Amino acid sequence: MTIATPGTNADLADQATIRPEEAAHFGRLAADWWDPDGSSAMLHKLNPVRLAFLRDAVNAHWGKDPQSLKPLAGKSALDVGCGAGLLAEPLARLGASVTGVDAAAENIAAAREHAAGSGLAIDYRDGELEALGLGAFDLVTAMEVVEHVADKQAFIHGLARHLAPGGLMLLSSPNRTPQSRLLMVQLAEGLGAIPKGTHNWDDFITPPELHDLLADAGLKMGDPCGIAYSPAKGLHLSNNLALNFIVTARQA
Repeated sequence: MTIATPGTNADLADQATIRPEEAAHFGRLAADWWDPDGSSAMLHKLNPVRLAFLRDAVNAHWGKDPQSLKPLAGKSALDVGCGAGLLAEPLARLGASVTGVDAAAENIAAAREHAAGSGLAIDYRDGELEALGLGAFDLVTAMEVVEHVADKQAFIHGLARHLAPGGLMLLSSPNRTPQSRLLMVQLAEGLGAIPKGTHNWDDFITPPELHDLLADAGLKMGDPCGIAYSPAKGLHLSNNLALNFIVTARQA
């Protein structure tokens, strides 16, 4: 990955981050998104792992009781690249006032329908984040998204502009390693565990690259935590960053 020469905030705010072909790819999966055995089955397996990390990060950042059922009560949350709401709905159940944004209108339609059926009031929007006129949020999440955007620097700056003072950001991404090429692209997509065409390995980002992008946006990245896979444990949090990783960020 090549990191662009830093521009002004105004320049970066004008940069398009949505790739139409990516939005179309994920939009075609919208109707199947909530089927745990369907095309998004891997996301269903990944979501509890991400949520465990998020819950610990929220507790640590705001000094919440680990036993609290609603540690995000009174907080606003923005989930960027929300798909059909796999993360947005748990955030709402944790007490947050949630806004979900996705590039694909089909995903947002599916998200709204599922949230309504679940009795959850989530504000879902489709389109470019910077064009939606949203404000700042206590919690900003972008899980498995940065590897799909057209301009990583503009995307990270956009996330930073929507993070309220004292807020917390969480991001996850596949790491660009030989292991991720083999397991996530060649094997998982080749065998149908992940829909073919979901990933372009060259667009994966490494932890040092993400660290630099966040720093350029005025954010400090926490220590990355790996998301690994083993036949015995399935997907799980790990010190091994080779496959996938998740991080926190906050204002520097």
